[in-house]
Amino acid sequence: MSATPLHDPCTAPLAGATTETRNTTCYMCACRCGIRVHLRNGEVRYIEGNPEHPLNQGVICAKGSSGIMKQYSPARLTQPLRRKAGSERGAAEFEPISWDETFQILEDRLRHLRSTDPKQFALFTGRDQMQALTGLFARQFGTPNYAAHGGFCSVNMAAGMIYTIGGSFWEFGGPDLDRAKLFVMIGTAEDHHSNPMKTALAKFKRQGGRFVSINPVRTGYSAIADEWVPIKPGTDGALLLALVHEIIALGLYDREFLARYTNAGQLVNQNADSDDFGLMLRNAEGDIVNPLRPANFYWWDRHSQSPVADHTEGTDPALLGHFQMPDGTPAVPAFQLLQERVKPYTADWAEGITGIPADTIRRLAREMGITARDQKIELPIAWTDSWGKRHESVIGNPVAFHAMRGLAAHSNGFHTIRTLAILMSLLGTIDRPGGFRHKAPYPRAVPPNARPPKGPDAVQPDTPLGGAPLGWPESPDDLFVDDQGEPVRIDKGFSWEHPLSAHGLMHNAITNAWRGDPYPIDTLMIFMANMAWNSTMNTSEVRKMLNDKREDGEYKIPFLVVCDAFQSEMTAYADLILPDTTYLERHDCMSLLDRPISEFDGPVDAVRIPVLAPTGQCKPFQDVIVELASRLKLPAFTAADGGRKFRDYPDFVVNYETAPGSGIGFLAGWRGKGGEKSMRGEPNPKQWEMYEKNNCVFHHQLEPSQQYMRNWNDNYMRWAQGVGLRRDRDPVVIHIYSEFMQRFRLAAQGRKPSGQGPRQPPDRLRQRVITYFDPLPFYFAPLEEQATDTTRYPLNAVTQRPMAMYHSWDSQNAWLRQIHTHNYLFVNTRTAQAQGIADGGWMWVESPWGKVRCMCRHSEAVEPGTVWTWNAIGKAAGAWNLSADANESQRGFLLNHLIREELPTANGKTVSNSDPVTGQAAWYDVRVRIYPAGPDEPQQTWPQAERPMTLVPGMSEAPKRRGWMAGMGMGKRKGQP
Repeated sequence: MSATPLHDPCTAPLAGATTETRNTTCYMCACRCGIRVHLRNGEVRYIEGNPEHPLNQGVICAKGSSGIMKQYSPARLTQPLRRKAGSERGAAEFEPISWDETFQILEDRLRHLRSTDPKQFALFTGRDQMQALTGLFARQFGTPNYAAHGGFCSVNMAAGMIYTIGGSFWEFGGPDLDRAKLFVMIGTAEDHHSNPMKTALAKFKRQGGRFVSINPVRTGYSAIADEWVPIKPGTDGALLLALVHEIIALGLYDREFLARYTNAGQLVNQNADSDDFGLMLRNAEGDIVNPLRPANFYWWDRHSQSPVADHTEGTDPALLGHFQMPDGTPAVPAFQLLQERVKPYTADWAEGITGIPADTIRRLAREMGITARDQKIELPIAWTDSWGKRHESVIGNPVAFHAMRGLAAHSNGFHTIRTLAILMSLLGTIDRPGGFRHKAPYPRAVPPNARPPKGPDAVQPDTPLGGAPLGWPESPDDLFVDDQGEPVRIDKGFSWEHPLSAHGLMHNAITNAWRGDPYPIDTLMIFMANMAWNSTMNTSEVRKMLNDKREDGEYKIPFLVVCDAFQSEMTAYADLILPDTTYLERHDCMSLLDRPISEFDGPVDAVRIPVLAPTGQCKPFQDVIVELASRLKLPAFTAADGGRKFRDYPDFVVNYETAPGSGIGFLAGWRGKGGEKSMRGEPNPKQWEMYEKNNCVFHHQLEPSQQYMRNWNDNYMRWAQGVGLRRDRDPVVIHIYSEFMQRFRLAAQGRKPSGQGPRQPPDRLRQRVITYFDPLPFYFAPLEEQATDTTRYPLNAVTQRPMAMYHSWDSQNAWLRQIHTHNYLFVNTRTAQAQGIADGGWMWVESPWGKVRCMCRHSEAVEPGTVWTWNAIGKAAGAWNLSADANESQRGFLLNHLIREELPTANGKTVSNSDPVTGQAAWYDVRVRIYPAGPDEPQQTWPQAERPMTLVPGMSEAPKRRGWMAGMGMGKRKGQP
């Protein structure tokens, strides 16, 4: 190569060049930072963080700055494509067609399905940010078969916390590191919340805060922790239960907080012969408050030694003890049941499961409890709680936690995360300074108000679905099952198999449809999800399923539509490809109706504004959805005269209202006819322009008296109800004990509790529901571990995303490929040496379901019983328009080959490899063994894809040069090494 640099920054600028800077919102991960995009002659030259954006305040990461290389990736799809007649799926033989023909194909097919059997159409989306739109489309179409990526990702995190405290980590809440003294991070990879977390941690450590990381792997954030506590994957629940045990045994819980703000003092029916056993006792003459969630509970008053209505002025609830009601019913406070539950969960017991020394567990518990008790923060902010009591200040117990997929992606994750939420509540840290703080639109009711449809009658031809496709059941009455208790959804979400599956089970959709269980489907539309490679738990077999045919020669899933901006392993199997735009080419919004970017001090939403015209014939998927909905005349998209209601997606965002005249739409800023209103107001035709002039972001700052204790803050609740964030304004009491879980258990026991319908689970599922629907958290080994010979497969195997990449989005990025072009399996040095595997040597990794050949990297930053790798680096040969011998396919590998989406059962059938409560995919439960590859074996990863991927029409040949950058040869298609 020439020694001359490709670009000399000291040279004069191009003569006559036109430059401009445009503000928009990043989409190189789910963080959604504000960015400034610099253009020269209409071409992106540089991307920087926007210093005026509240989320990242100018900070940008490697992913964000390399968005330029995503824009000019040679993997871009540029035109609609149809599989050639007579060609096989997977061969990637396509012909270009026009958008008119594309829409006509979809319109004809979907209109027929909608008028005959809407559930024959299924729409599943990956890590998109438009679930309010796609969910609306599915509901209006009338199909129950809709879900996004959450069942893959962290539905356990959402459900476990929302069913306990009314909010969750990630977009909807997080640690207040500005005021915390102790920060405990559990199971969080180094890309979660990326820039805000990095800046907050830096400030936290400079202020003298202590950072403890509990994780099998010490990378990313964990690398700067003051203490790393290695733990065996899937055992976090055991650790957390032991911490709760210690906190209660030492009396280090915040009694005042528990008594007033949780259900710890509410009395639970202990009459084992009653159909209401285990439910809260209710005062028939008490204040119901909200008929949808009656709150007429009892306390046992310690002063009068008698039952009283909870929150009666001048009373103090007993948290411990056994009592008898006037009618003879035995009763105990919920906290008494928690204390009894955790008695056997000692630190010594947890040591044998987690690998963490008992003394360390006891020390951590004391540190948490003493920090919360003795280092309190008091802010001079007066507020009034939901029961009318005025508080002159806000008190904080400065122990903060953060957790993500490492806790969630296990089949025992729901109960693990329930335990974490209870631990946080015992310490009194919920929505208080220095602890966990909510972000709008949370907190919401426990559980939130949305319910899934009730049964098959909710699905009718040419009719919107009778309820949102996804929701939050609170009893068996809310399940989406038929009269025999069998599922209505293709993924079996909201059935007795996975009752609280708030995000659906995308990972089971293809398998169930292929098998025809509970029924076959006709058309599957996939958006932004590589279901034939890294977005499946069963890579090799799912690819076979997509190609499998019925006896009549038709594919078992007859029509497959894939929408993506890039060629991938999945697009090769499509019957119809819809080319999406990049985030720099489209309008988009991060809505309070969906997944906003709110701050602790108030709601924040944001938009993306196109800074470039769409490449080729690419069309934003949002516009595709609006177009299809308009052609199909779905009611919400059709005007009174029968014409289309919205011109396109930007017009939809401006003019859509959740109900006629509600003033609530997708964006909260600059509403009203002239943009003079916020949160709610009439549609504003210039709303997009006003966002663009204001850094593409709207931030409503709450009054100081509204910013804390929002579960029970009367001022906040009145405001939230007024702007439509909450339907009601009753308090969101923390559920230490879950009556909702007990209702499912009672039904499975054959009982009929008061206020509950007659629904019963199928007999084959009764014991499953009885076991896992415990109103208090408990520990059990992950289901896959229970089904595996752990002597033969002694190691836990997990994946995590590197800080410089997000899912598989960035393997085609020329700049980021210089950081990661292939992956290793990271193995503790002692573990590898015991198997005779050299650092950098080739090895086999085998699970009960398959094996891969890969390269080993010795590491002391992984606990000895765990092996791990980066997610989605390994690719099929030719994918992303990389050369067939690129490192990604020859040296990179995919751990998904070792995972299965189903587990065998004793009766010879299968069950989803998921959490039995929520349906969360149990990605992190697989067990493996390792051994060296033979000296005569190829130094190449295995398995290899059956055929190299080739270019499809509209894609350009990747440049052959070794190095390049954007701007070299303006107007030409760009590539990568």
